[in-house]
Formats: sequence, C-alpha cells, structure tokens
Amino acid sequence: MSEFSERLKQARTAKGLSLHDIAATTKISIVVLESLERGDVSRVPGGIFSRSFVRAYASEVGLDPDKTVNDFMAERERHEHAAARAVNVPEVTADDRAFLERQRKAALIVRVAAIALAVAVIVILLWKFRIL
Repeated sequence: MSEFSERLKQARTAKGLSLHDIAATTKISIVVLESLERGDVSRVPGGIFSRSFVRAYASEVGLDPDKTVNDFMAERERHEHAAARAVNVPEVTADDRAFLERQRKAALIVRVAAIALAVAVIVILLWKFRIL
C-alpha cells in the first residue's frame, strides 16, 4: 500500500466513515474507492474523472483536495513508469535470427516449387491437347 492510499484510508477511519458512507455522498463507486485505498491506480478511471474522484474523496474525509490530487497524479505516474518497466521485450538472439532465415528460405523454395509445378501442369495439358 502506498503512502497516498494509506493517508486516504487513515483520514477516512479517523472521521469514522465507511466506504459506503463516502460512496453515498460522493456518488463514486465502492470499487473505485477501494482501489484508491489499496493504491491500485490502474482500476481508477483515467482523465478528469480520476482527479474529480480523488478531489471529492479528499474533501469528504477532510484532506486538502489540491494536495491530494497532486499526490494521486504523482502516484499514477509512478505506477505507469513501473508498468512500463515491467514490460519485458524479448531479446532476439542469433539463434532466433538463424531460425527466421531458414524459414524465409524454406518459404521461397516452396513458392518456386509451386510455380514450377503449375507451369509443368499447364505445359503437359497444352501438349496433351496438341496446342503446342
């Protein structure tokens, strides 16, 4: 749990509010509120909605809305950077390149053989019907 989400949860519990109470007054779904308190910013809608949700939540629990929104945006940015780093780009090895080259050559051979077979069939048919 991040410092941001922990601060939200502590402020809510200090006021004696439940997530249902906040959801009822702010009209924000409990799923989004739980995600904010868990620090799972990927489950919070993006754009202006996320900022307005955080602002409403902060106002309801007595936190400074502007500071809380700024903290949330910083948390979201950290989360996005961590997610971008977590994406593993597979390394293309020399064996991979050799395999792809063998596949390319095999496909070329199959195409040439198919064309040669088609030409041979046409020539045989033309010879059979004595067109040639």
